[in-house]
Formats: sequence, C-alpha cells, structure tokens
Amino acid sequence: MKHQPTLKWMIPLIGILALFAAALGLFDPTPGQPFAYTNHRSEAVTLNGQGLYYFDTVSSAAQMQGNDLITLIVGLPLLAVSTWLAFRGSLRGRLLLTGTLGFFLYTYMSMATLASYNSIFLVYVAIFTLSLYAFILSMMSFDLASLPSRFSEKLPRGWIAALLFVVAGFLSLAWLGRILTPLLQGVDPALENTTTLVIQFMDLGLIAPAAILGGVLLLRRSAWGYLLASILLTKGVTLGLGVSTMAVNMSLRGVPDSLGIMIPFLVITSANLVLTVVMLRNVK
Repeated sequence: MKHQPTLKWMIPLIGILALFAAALGLFDPTPGQPFAYTNHRSEAVTLNGQGLYYFDTVSSAAQMQGNDLITLIVGLPLLAVSTWLAFRGSLRGRLLLTGTLGFFLYTYMSMATLASYNSIFLVYVAIFTLSLYAFILSMMSFDLASLPSRFSEKLPRGWIAALLFVVAGFLSLAWLGRILTPLLQGVDPALENTTTLVIQFMDLGLIAPAAILGGVLLLRRSAWGYLLASILLTKGVTLGLGVSTMAVNMSLRGVPDSLGIMIPFLVITSANLVLTVVMLRNVK
C-alpha cells in the first residue's frame, strides 16, 4: 500500500486519541445536574450540567455520547481490522480503511466545531487533522486506472447508485425543511444553543453532493465512482448506526420525539450494510 510508512504512525495515533476522547465523553465523572438556561437568542434550553459535555444541551450531550459509543464499539474495531487488511495488500481492506477514516474525519470535524468548548478541544483538532491527511493519503494509494477492472461485472451498480441518490435526497429534504420553514416564517430554527447549523452544513455541503457525484460516476463506470461509492457506503453504515444510537440515548434522557428519527436511519443503515457487503464481495 502506498504511503504505508506514514499511515503506520498516523492511524494508531488516531485510534489512541479517539479512544481517549470517546471514553472521556462517556465516563467523565464530573458530577452535576441539568439546568435551565436562556441564551443570547432568547432560546430557552436545558444544559447538561455534568461530565465532559457540561455546557452542551441535554439533547446535544445525548447525541455526542451516542456517537462516542459507536466510535468505541464500531469505529475503532473497524479501523483496526481494515488497517490490518490494507497493510497486507488487500484492496477490500484499503476500501474499508478509506471509508472508516472518512467516519473519523466527519465525526471529529463535527466535534471540533459543534461541541461547546471543553478541556479536550485540542484532542478533537488533532484527530480531525490526522484523519484528514490519512484520508487523503489513503485516497492517493489507489491506482485509478486499474480500479474499475478490479470489480466484477455482476456488481449491482444501479442499486448502489440509487441508494446514494436516496441518501442525498433524504438528507437534503430533511435539512432544507428544517432551514427553509423557519426562514420563510422569519424566525430562527432550533439551534440547540449553537451559533449555527453545523451538521446541516456538513451534510448539505459535503455528504449529499458526494453521494450524487458518486452515484453518477459509478453509473458511468468511472474509477472515482467506484471509489466514492465504496467510501460512502461504509460512511452510511457508521452514520446510520451513530444516529440510531443517538436517538435511543436522547429518548433515555427524556428528549421528546427522538425515536421518530431512528426508523428512516435504520432502513438506510440496513441498505448500506447489505450493499457494502455486496460491493466488497464483488472485488476481484
């Protein structure tokens, strides 16, 4: 695998720092109780008041801890297994590794920009930076000229492209509905004590366009289509699991209507998981 010497120290460092950040997010013993707060926009919220996410809302803290759990039980094991396979020369391993690095890149970009400032802010920045450049190096390791020939003709490119279009459409409709309705009414959307809509920016600016581009290029049998589709399918599995876990944790913390968001994400997660397995099995 190209750039393996550099990735050999970057990836373990990502794993160690992510293990520390996720464990602290889940198990920080700092005591306290949730408390009411009215912010500068006159938005009445309930702050978590305990642990690492002391100044985040109860809802936001539940979501972050759900993501911490997925990082520990899915993200880190997947990072270890895919790295081992990739360093042994497996194309399947390299595809999985690139998608897994995309998960860490997305997760800690959101943590560095969305979580209220806390004592491990620099850890978030470090994980994001390492994940970004490891992701770039992993992308650069593929021989694009020969990549399409490494996939079987039996690969259901149409189904995979259709799922990517569905994910892009679902995210776009969900987030634009949340943005445009308040905008037309002349009010602010529910910001959960943040300054702006960070996740919506990331999904509308990065994930949805990449899904559309990946689907189109895959249908055209472009090498970039195969690569983007592999990455986005893996990212779709981790994203769906993360959101589903967030929804359960939010429900346990008493956030109303939180389980309603879990159903569509479970469906998308299941479809992504099935097509991820299908795509990897069709690698020659």
